[in-house]
Amino acid sequence: MSNNNSFSSITDNIEYASGLENKHYISKQQFKSEKNTIMFQNWCGVSFAKDIPEIGDVKPINFLGLPLLIIRESDDVINVFENTCRHRGMQLVDSSQHAKKSIRCPYHNWCYALDGALIATPHIGGVGKHTHNNVNPKSLGLNKIRSYIWHDIIFINISETANDFNEHHAQLIDRWRDFEKPIKFGGENASFSITLQANWKLAVENYCESYHLPNIHPDLNKTSKLEDHYDIVDSDLYSGQGSYKYHQLSDDKDNVFPEFSGLNDKWRLRSEYIAIYPNVLMGVHRDHIFSIILEPLSVTETKENIAFYYAEELEPTEQIDELKKKNLSFWKKIFKEDIHVVEGMQKGRYGKKFDGGKFSPAMDRATHNFHAWIAKQLI
Repeated sequence: MSNNNSFSSITDNIEYASGLENKHYISKQQFKSEKNTIMFQNWCGVSFAKDIPEIGDVKPINFLGLPLLIIRESDDVINVFENTCRHRGMQLVDSSQHAKKSIRCPYHNWCYALDGALIATPHIGGVGKHTHNNVNPKSLGLNKIRSYIWHDIIFINISETANDFNEHHAQLIDRWRDFEKPIKFGGENASFSITLQANWKLAVENYCESYHLPNIHPDLNKTSKLEDHYDIVDSDLYSGQGSYKYHQLSDDKDNVFPEFSGLNDKWRLRSEYIAIYPNVLMGVHRDHIFSIILEPLSVTETKENIAFYYAEELEPTEQIDELKKKNLSFWKKIFKEDIHVVEGMQKGRYGKKFDGGKFSPAMDRATHNFHAWIAKQLI
């Protein structure tokens, strides 16, 4: 934690502001501090509900050193628990699997229901005695982690101190209210991952702005030019960019994806790309949505987990399958074009005299918004 004065140059008006110091990108100690003051205090994306499609599916994840277990209890109930047996602290599950009705600890066979309740304690009172007066199973269920699902993203709040998700992100939910409807994961040709040798914040910063479009994405800039973009800086909790020139993907027979029903006319040519602080990046279009969960692996390494979603009306035809492949290829090319600049910024952060950089008051408003949010979390 730092005092207000140390961050005043960051939270200042963009005309006078400087960016975050190098330590926020290269210091292991700072990374650990930000884990506790940023990641654990806020709503963070950790996985997708599509990864556990069936009742009884369980998925273990490691989030910044925390062993977590995601369980689908019913069609519409997904819970997150610590992946830790309440007996001797044994990790319960080491790979994704189907647990049917219960989860059994591999050490002493303590057993938990899908809702986390402890339901069996073999020989706890001695051989053949499966109960003990001093052990109350009702108080020994799996430790539950506060969670919420929005657009198939599983968000968690470790500290349990953040406002309810719908309250916390009310402004963004309202902004994208036209997309509050069922979505369908695209399946086989709708997900991939990229590992960056860079701090997670640099991935956010790059995603926020369109300033780099002509140099880094020349093909995209031909159809959605820099001058067709606008900043999204209406909130302290997110920022990004939008385009007035979204061109719907089609094949050589002019087949297109079905559109989300009931959209406002403004989405006919508009698309938006927003970083939801701290670690989720989303893009919405009239015919598909993509989400990127940033998984910080270390202070200098980040994994991007990317998934694509379509309107519920999407049918698995040969034409649609080919369109999904084409859409995946298009975005994969765009995201891979960003790798060398994100990693290049990481390398540049070892410059001894670099002071955090100077923002463009006209082009870097979304990035400055993110830096100011980080600074306020650390004050």
